[in-house]
Amino acid sequence: MAILDNLFGPQINNIGRAMSRATERQALLSGNLANVNTPGYKRKDIDFNIVLDEEMGRGANSFAQADKSSHDAQSQPTSATADGNNVDLEHEVMSLAETELRFQTLARMTNKYFSNLNYAIREGK
Repeated sequence: MAILDNLFGPQINNIGRAMSRATERQALLSGNLANVNTPGYKRKDIDFNIVLDEEMGRGANSFAQADKSSHDAQSQPTSATADGNNVDLEHEVMSLAETELRFQTLARMTNKYFSNLNYAIREGK
C-alpha cells in the first residue's frame, strides 16, 4: 500500500484537501445566507486564496498542515446594518458561485489525473 501512497498520495491528497476546504467554505457561506436577517450575526468565511498561496510553496504535505492552521472560519467584526448584521447578500451569492467554480475545477483536475493514469496503465491504448 505504501507504493500506491507514494504514487498517488501527494497530488490526490492535496486536491482532496482543497476540495474539503471548498466544501467547508460553501457551508460557511450558506450559513451566512441563512442568517442574512439575524440581528447581530457576523459573517464567517475562510480566505481560501491565502491558504492556497501559502500551501503551494510548502510541498506535498502542505494541506495537512493547513487543516491544523489558524485559517479556520473567522468572523468579520464590522457591521453593515443598524441591527449589527454584516452579511451582504450580493457578496455571499458571488462568493458561493466562486466557491462552486473552484470545486468544479478541482473535480475536473481529479478526473483528468485519473484519466491520465488510466491512459498510462493501458499503455496509450
